[in-house]
Amino acid sequence: MLPIPAFVALVLAYLAVRRFLAQGRPVLVIFLLACAVQSCLVALVHGYGVEWLRPVLPVSAVAIPPLAWIAFQDALIARLPGHKLFLHAAAPAFALFCRLFAPETLDVVVPAIFAGYGAAILWRISTFSDMPLARLEAAEMPAMIWKVLGWALIGSALSDVLIALAFMTGHDGWTGWMITASSSLALLLLGLLSGSAAASGAETDVAAPRAVPAQAFTEEDHAILKRLEGFLSREPLHLDPNLNLTRLARRLHLPEKRLSAAVNRATGSNVSRYINAWRIRHACRLIEAGSSVTDAMLGSGFNTKSNFNREFRRVTGVAPSAWRGGADAAPAVTEISRSRKSM
Repeated sequence: MLPIPAFVALVLAYLAVRRFLAQGRPVLVIFLLACAVQSCLVALVHGYGVEWLRPVLPVSAVAIPPLAWIAFQDALIARLPGHKLFLHAAAPAFALFCRLFAPETLDVVVPAIFAGYGAAILWRISTFSDMPLARLEAAEMPAMIWKVLGWALIGSALSDVLIALAFMTGHDGWTGWMITASSSLALLLLGLLSGSAAASGAETDVAAPRAVPAQAFTEEDHAILKRLEGFLSREPLHLDPNLNLTRLARRLHLPEKRLSAAVNRATGSNVSRYINAWRIRHACRLIEAGSSVTDAMLGSGFNTKSNFNREFRRVTGVAPSAWRGGADAAPAVTEISRSRKSM
């Protein structure tokens, strides 16, 4: 019978190949392959008794958290330069050093690295409301996926602690299935989530984005928002489904954080919801002009009906099929109109 880690390795390898054929981000493909290799090693050691590979497991495992962080940065934040990529090699290098010269420290080192990188991902997501490289249509789903991945890394660290405690308390008979179950579950979760299109901000079904508490905005924020409105009126960049914060900020010659903060303070929301409000206004005009709902969706920067229907109802208060112009529809309340009223 095929061991569970071997089955997980096959699933992860399939996801990696699928992402590669779909021209996914190379770092995500490498991350999936690393998870597949680690699961294969677990299968060989605990499923087939290949004992000479056992010392390799903690060292190879420690390569996964840095790859997760690099994949997260590459997918949603910014491409890491070569020297920063090299710095993250310090984690597996240190684990190798510990394996050779102080193996007893691995029970602390491995969980600490997993927990540290998991906490770093969670901190990065909680600190910033907008992910620069994420498609604006995808709203909060990419951040949600990587948040779960961050917790998965922390959960893996906790399972390592429990396994170490089992060894220390003399319950060695439990450790085999604990290692198999925890590593298989963690690797499968990491692979399935990172292998989804939404992990890099592609279109997907998502829940309503979280609102950003409104704050007092400055005259500079007012000027930036007016500048953004003028730009979108002249050049309908919002109709591009691949638009992200980085590209929008570059066209406005503004830092990403400055643009995001101005929209946050002026509208009480994030850039994704603001841009989607512009898209819905355009879709309303298309429907009023006689376009079908599908044509209006595709012509307004949306790729999936679920995202379009959700945003349409959020902005207008009604479903796209119910939109028949101002007389038949509920009053449209958008971040755009709210920001103008407050200025």
